[in-house]
Amino acid sequence: MKRLFALVLSATLGIMPAYAALNVGASAPKFVTQASLGGKVFSYSLEDALKKGPVVLYFYPAAFTKGCTIEAHDFADAIEQYQALGATVIGVSHDDIEKLNRFSVSECRSKFPVAADPDQRIMKSYDAILAAKPEYANRTSYVISPAGEIIYTYTDLQPDKHVENTLAALKKWAAEHKN
Repeated sequence: MKRLFALVLSATLGIMPAYAALNVGASAPKFVTQASLGGKVFSYSLEDALKKGPVVLYFYPAAFTKGCTIEAHDFADAIEQYQALGATVIGVSHDDIEKLNRFSVSECRSKFPVAADPDQRIMKSYDAILAAKPEYANRTSYVISPAGEIIYTYTDLQPDKHVENTLAALKKWAAEHKN
């Protein structure tokens, strides 16, 4: 009976979403890494991006997997809405830059950059490691204000609400910060 209970408990925990540990109001860890936009590699700095406006930083498990492809398409389709709010988007995964060069063109449709984090330094600093498979990022989205403050977090392995939720958080933030 104990064994059955343990099996049920572990199965349940495996399907429950994990939540990001960085809370709203926390300072977003700064980072610089290689990124690709339209198949071209460049050095991405969160600090520099924040000088231009809010940043939507989203972590995803692996390029070219079903959920990550859906999410990349969703972000690409909504990029003009982010731009209208003065925001930029960047995706981060453990994938190497060569793979991300292809992903940035095909799945991101050359509309926003994706960054390489093969040593998981960025994922760990944002507590975005997938507990069940720690070699991958958890599907976590952050909205970061230009001041470097986390204003929204959302973690769910299902890709379908990340764009909707981050856009809503940005709209709320923009309304509160109108001059």
